[in-house]
Amino acid sequence: MQGARPPRGSGGAAPSGVEGAEPLEDGTGRGGGGEETQPFRHPTHGRIHRDTPITFTFDGTAYQGYKGDTLASALLANGVIQTGTSIKLGRPRGIFSAGVEEPNAVVQIEAPFPEPMLPATTVELYDGLVATGLPGQGRLATAPDPARYDAVHTHCDLLVVGAGPAGLAAAAAAARSGARVILADDRPEPGGSLLGTGEHLGWVTETTARLDAAPDVHVLRRTTVFGYYDDNHLLAVERRTNHLGAEAPEHVSRERVWRIRARRVVLATGAHERSLAFADNDRPGVMLAASARAYVNQYGTLPGRHAVVFTTNDSAYAAAMDLATAGVTVEAVVDTRPEPGEWAERAREAGIEVLTGHAVTATEGAPRLTSVTVAPYGQTAGRREFAADLLLVSGGWNPVAHLFSQAGGKLRHDEELGTFVPDTCRQAVEVAGAASGVFDLARVLAQGAAAGARALEAEGYTCEAPSLPQVVTAPQTPPMQVFTVPGREGAPRFVDLQRDVTVDDLARATGAGMRSVEHTKRYTTAGTANDQGKTSGVLASGVVAELLGVDVSALGTTTFRPPYTPVSFAALAGRDRGALLDPIRTTALHEWHVAHGALFENVGQWKRPWYYPQDGEDMETAVLRECAAAREGVAFMDASTLGKIEVQGPDAGVFLDLLYTNMMSTLKVGMIRYGVMCRPDGMVFDDGTVIRLDQDRYLVTTTTGNAAAVLDWMEEWLQTEWPELRVHCTSVTEQWATVALVGPRSREVLGSLAPRLAVAAEDFPFMAWRETTVAGIEARVCRISFSGELAYEINVSPWEALALWEALYEAGAPYGITPYGTETMHVLRAEKGYPIVGQDTDGTVTPQDLGMSWAVSKKKKDFIGKRSFARADTARPDRKHLVGLLPEDPGTFLPEGTHLVAGSVLPAPPVPMLGHVTSSYRSAALGRTFALALIKGGRDRIGERLYAPVGDRLVPVTVASPVLYDPEGARRDG
Repeated sequence: MQGARPPRGSGGAAPSGVEGAEPLEDGTGRGGGGEETQPFRHPTHGRIHRDTPITFTFDGTAYQGYKGDTLASALLANGVIQTGTSIKLGRPRGIFSAGVEEPNAVVQIEAPFPEPMLPATTVELYDGLVATGLPGQGRLATAPDPARYDAVHTHCDLLVVGAGPAGLAAAAAAARSGARVILADDRPEPGGSLLGTGEHLGWVTETTARLDAAPDVHVLRRTTVFGYYDDNHLLAVERRTNHLGAEAPEHVSRERVWRIRARRVVLATGAHERSLAFADNDRPGVMLAASARAYVNQYGTLPGRHAVVFTTNDSAYAAAMDLATAGVTVEAVVDTRPEPGEWAERAREAGIEVLTGHAVTATEGAPRLTSVTVAPYGQTAGRREFAADLLLVSGGWNPVAHLFSQAGGKLRHDEELGTFVPDTCRQAVEVAGAASGVFDLARVLAQGAAAGARALEAEGYTCEAPSLPQVVTAPQTPPMQVFTVPGREGAPRFVDLQRDVTVDDLARATGAGMRSVEHTKRYTTAGTANDQGKTSGVLASGVVAELLGVDVSALGTTTFRPPYTPVSFAALAGRDRGALLDPIRTTALHEWHVAHGALFENVGQWKRPWYYPQDGEDMETAVLRECAAAREGVAFMDASTLGKIEVQGPDAGVFLDLLYTNMMSTLKVGMIRYGVMCRPDGMVFDDGTVIRLDQDRYLVTTTTGNAAAVLDWMEEWLQTEWPELRVHCTSVTEQWATVALVGPRSREVLGSLAPRLAVAAEDFPFMAWRETTVAGIEARVCRISFSGELAYEINVSPWEALALWEALYEAGAPYGITPYGTETMHVLRAEKGYPIVGQDTDGTVTPQDLGMSWAVSKKKKDFIGKRSFARADTARPDRKHLVGLLPEDPGTFLPEGTHLVAGSVLPAPPVPMLGHVTSSYRSAALGRTFALALIKGGRDRIGERLYAPVGDRLVPVTVASPVLYDPEGARRDG
């Protein structure tokens, strides 16, 4: 069962002794390795397999446990209770619970394969397990995970979540109906809280056997349902071989994600026991009462020798008496209620002292608990101190309403129970047992059976009443709602153990004006760790309500979001991982680049040459050399990855006029025009060139990463807004290989290989294109420059790309032709102030912000984004403009993303920011560093000094025009 029902059961006879060592004198709680060194193992209790010993290692020390243990239960049996330190304060932390709600004992599995941030309470023990304790954060594996993962889809008429008493009863009621039933539980065996109480286990075994034998029932063990979505679509993860360690079969997936579509759902997810915020409540040895009971009854492990029980409700009495029966000396039961009722009398009859109307006000012990101080509730006088190495706490029970809330369910506060319980839900879902706020076992069983039958009868099935055990209802006294307990001054009272959040932290949040639990959660981080506040969520709400002086029912709880427990990325990916998931795209020239030492960067799915280091060169040296070649001689690059889309049809010009901010229909055949696309909000979406091939045929180029998005954009508008336009769009990116030939000597190189092409400036002007042969290869040559130099883009069939490239390399050899990569391309274009969409834009930038008002037509009646340019916001003078930045020290490099401020001294936070650096490089042509930046009112600040915080200093910079090289364009025009 997901969660644990508050245990109900009777105590046994008077305490009996157990052979075994006392707690270690040094207080460390550390034990040794073999069976004889399990001093806290009970000789007969538990459901572990004592005939199958298991050797494991924790924090470098070897220990022994048994099959059926969790890592936590085996550590406790060996006398180890401290598992690490807290994430913020570094305080020692010990095992706190026995299930998924564990906030303290978070471990890193080191072998057989590294996996971080796992609760030791849920890690099943296997031979060869190696683990280390964590201070709230772990390490990812550095090697690929060799395990397999998969996913399946399934349908059922009824999904029962949780195989505790309510879930088993619900599934049993549905088993013979003929309906398809799935019972999912996160534990290795059904039974839920009954495994921890030791009650009615015969009924559990019989019912489980009948369900396993039923042809239409599928029992999923070790399966956590972690997400509940629309139309009864639920996700679950099954841990199939995690518990086998190195013995796991290679052909069986380690974890499997189940995607379940259910007609009806019964949530029997149980409840989590709640702690209390009292002084120093985080010491190793402080544990939830029901969890301690589970360690004794299910695992045969004694969490300590001398215990004090601190409670606000009846459930902890059963835990106290079970521990006493197992040989633990229960020093006292401390109950905040003045009149606890019959359970207190039973405890006294068992020889346990009961202090009514009292509370725990202090604890001592480092690193393990050594004593507990008790006083009348709300008072400091009359204190008593008990020597104890174990303090069991029960502040009430919180129904596990996570999935219910994910399904759209609403919670209400139950005043008698002092917690939030499910109220109404918009989906076909039933809630049964402790998850609904019912804690009496007889009622839990009856409610579970009724919920299963009711769910299927609504679908037209007939159910039979299942066989249920006879349960004697124990007398109950209402719990007392308590969240905080006064303690000694200065002692921390922890609310969220995993985040080190205290009552004082929440007080600071409310003192800062926070009035919502959602706000205090984010202010303090309470409930944001990987346990998601399972033991601290409602406690935090109660503390905040007390601090604000409001009723907790009005304050409510934080939002429950999936996943219920952490799910590995590997499980979510399943088989969709590795190199085959996202194809690697390479150009026709890729092997040449590899052979000539290129290093690559990923641009979208493409592998693009980044730079070509020669012997002894680092990246900076190589890029400066490539830049110098492009500016002073000739260089060439593989530009094949640019997106290319043919737009054809009688209305192609009309369509492009609507897509681009500038006019495209007036473009003459044989010419090229730069264009900008905007979203409907007027913000830049992409840019590129448009080549007119014929009267009704254009070739559009896009940025490499946006090629697919632009084609999708075109199709969306054609199909949804302008279906009357006679236009077809076809991606031809892979049909053309493109080589950019750049530099003042590029005309000579091209002319030597294309004798039929008139390459003079007057014959072949900038932004024109020609069809010709280059090195005997049919080619489309465009006079386009993204570098600011005389440049050509030569487009050929990919099959001819290598021949063209090698011909250019040979013809350019006398001029020192140099291949260059994307980093050099970025430097060259930035020197000219050419923006890269996605780097110098961020979704909030208009063409006007980039200084491209000239690219926004004032003649066209309409285009995408035109109306947005009339908004007052897009005309504000303080909008961020793209400008250049020159550090006063020409050798100072500004990291990209660096913020810019006006003054030479940083004011107190919040610091007003003027903008940020979008691109930053070292320039061979300028002989210095420079940057591009988006700055508020940037064009009006040209010549002004600003400051950039870099490390611990403020670097003075001068705002400049974004065009820092050849502003007249003489070199580009040739």
